[in-house]
Amino acid sequence: MSTKRWIRGLAAVAALTLVGAACGGDNESPSPSTGAGASTGPDLSGQTIEVAATWTGAEQKSFEEVLALFEEQTGATVRFLSAGDDIAAFLGPKIEGGQPPDVAILPQPGVLSSFAADGDLIPIEDFAGDVVDANFASGARQVGTVDGTLYAVWFRAAQKSTVWYNTHVFSDAGVEPPATWDELQTTAQTISDFGVAPYSVGVDVGWPLSDLFENIYLRTAGADMYDQLAKHEIPWTDQSVKDALTKMSEVLGDGDLIAGGTSGALQTDFTGSVTQMFADPPDGAMLFEGNFVGGVINGETKSKVGPDADFFEFPSIDGSAPAVMGGGDLAALLKDSEGGKEMIKFLATPEAAEVWAGLGGYISPSKSVDVSAYTDPVDQRVAQALIDAGDSVRYDLSDLQPTEFGATTGQGIWGILTDFMSHPDDVDGTAQQLEAAAKAAYGEK
Repeated sequence: MSTKRWIRGLAAVAALTLVGAACGGDNESPSPSTGAGASTGPDLSGQTIEVAATWTGAEQKSFEEVLALFEEQTGATVRFLSAGDDIAAFLGPKIEGGQPPDVAILPQPGVLSSFAADGDLIPIEDFAGDVVDANFASGARQVGTVDGTLYAVWFRAAQKSTVWYNTHVFSDAGVEPPATWDELQTTAQTISDFGVAPYSVGVDVGWPLSDLFENIYLRTAGADMYDQLAKHEIPWTDQSVKDALTKMSEVLGDGDLIAGGTSGALQTDFTGSVTQMFADPPDGAMLFEGNFVGGVINGETKSKVGPDADFFEFPSIDGSAPAVMGGGDLAALLKDSEGGKEMIKFLATPEAAEVWAGLGGYISPSKSVDVSAYTDPVDQRVAQALIDAGDSVRYDLSDLQPTEFGATTGQGIWGILTDFMSHPDDVDGTAQQLEAAAKAAYGEK
């Protein structure tokens, strides 16, 4: 795929605002019972539909409950195909062999753009455009759009602007969740003086550091600059990038404030960074990461969200307004089948979203899903934060980049920011490395 086509395909996505993704704004939106495509489906008895996704464990089980409702409504049989960690690698041979699944759940707009550019996806406008328009705002629609063509439904959103903490450490240290960056620094020092490392960081792969950078940049540079950087309209050597890296070094620069020190963090994976906060004694008090941390706490530790763990919104920096950085998963059609088309339409309805919303660990970008549909109070708060952030919600910047720059272990943003953790004073050098890697990925000289 050409670099220019990549940029065109992602330009609209990078600029999107997701305020309407989580709420209908001033526009009247359909209720869950009247949303387009709700309640019943066509008779698909005897048909088998394959849906591929990377979800495993609790996520897979919850999604299979969604698929069960589709089976109940249509009489079809749905097969869930586990795609492992790399859905592009899983789908490639199946597409080349002429046997792709009907539907695939893609974890990044960049992957969607790549498959669309290669001609591997079926446009969904003709049969699902009305359903999407009835249940999603224009910003959410753009997430599934490449070069002006609608290819996917944004089915699941992730809110990555949360900071999780051990409630017992906070209580024992006598601190409250901070609202500003300055308060965060004071809180961290107080927790350190209490005898616990304030920050738990796991960066053996690198993506948690890109999430931290993006949250800081969104607040220090603002949404418009964020959009420009996402499209490489400004260089990574811009002063705004250096300012964000400098703020980032205030967290990463002192190894004494990090659980296990800098070397320990570099060898800790994401799951380990969560579980060590709830060890006995705890190793780390706070973790910068998304709403999905709650599922790890409940599933991988003896602690529970609520009595033992909670989160606060990413702090304001120098008076910045509320802002949210997020991501999510998109449902795309790979086979021109009746069952696949009906599955895409179904996943665009509030009924499909409300199944998972009622099970927990899920946020819908649909404007037709009311906050009350979430039975988990944490999910309710996360969904409300998306609404409150308004026009300052942006999609994960690294997910919008060419894969070699934005989402590859050991190189690009992930690799360079991992190196930065070992050399947090080298702001200029890090910015230069990021710019060189971006130019290479975009085919620029």
